[in-house]
Amino acid sequence: MATKTSSFGSSKREAHDSSVFYARNLYSGDFPSLHRLLAELCKQIKKRSVPAKPLHDWVNRIYCHTAEDMSHLPDESVALAFTSPPYNSGKDYDEDLDIGAYFALMSRVGAEVYRVLKPGGRYVINIANLGRKPYIPMHAYFYITHTGLGFLPAGEIIWQKSKGANSSCAWGSWLSAKAPRLRDLHEYLLVFVKDDFSRPEKGTSDINKEEFMSSTLSIWEVPPESAKKVGHPAPFPVELASRVIKLYSYVDDVVLDPFAGSGTTCVAAKKLGRYYIGYEIVPEYCDLCGVRLE
Repeated sequence: MATKTSSFGSSKREAHDSSVFYARNLYSGDFPSLHRLLAELCKQIKKRSVPAKPLHDWVNRIYCHTAEDMSHLPDESVALAFTSPPYNSGKDYDEDLDIGAYFALMSRVGAEVYRVLKPGGRYVINIANLGRKPYIPMHAYFYITHTGLGFLPAGEIIWQKSKGANSSCAWGSWLSAKAPRLRDLHEYLLVFVKDDFSRPEKGTSDINKEEFMSSTLSIWEVPPESAKKVGHPAPFPVELASRVIKLYSYVDDVVLDPFAGSGTTCVAAKKLGRYYIGYEIVPEYCDLCGVRLE
């Protein structure tokens, strides 16, 4: 039986009909001019400033609100932001944006993340590249967008989701050089920093020797999460968020997820003794975050 691009979770790839995916506005843009467009987007961002306020007035909350405006949060108050933004690939929550509109959204959110991060704070973005005809190197465009906002790139982690040792195949052409298709077993965690590559303040780290040695390698093997089990079209595992949080934050730091989804980052932060903040625009997912945090 033929499969098609799934709007909830992932499907097998045999006899795959990708016509719905390639008909999306994502593929309607002018890719050669995208670099110029991204540079212009960064220049157009309106800067906001929010004064300091008592910590407990704004932490440990899920804001059912767009992260394009995080005026609930004071400037330079967050130590770590970790998120997996919508990929614009046709999941249930995705809008059908062209690539310019998509990165305009990423730019507006990225500017707010930059504002709320402390000097030396980290912004880690989980993203996958998309398509094959042509292949869209989304991670490359995220670098252009976020360095344009002032972030400094500090490395990337390959999240290997599976070994691929099964019968699933991307096909294209079987046993032929005619049109073989690569099958992605990984996604990227792009690591950005604000102002400095080192945290100026000291704190308590809770990562042990073995965890530190493993997490400072550029490939992390972490099994994916089940969409059906969590109740969200594209969840990432708590283990992935936990590794990021333990590596890049101190105990009692504030951890932000500007695209909270099912609340995984916030759940991991709470378990690890950090303050959490999540932004999510879909009310049912805001409720799901609350349930999982309880």
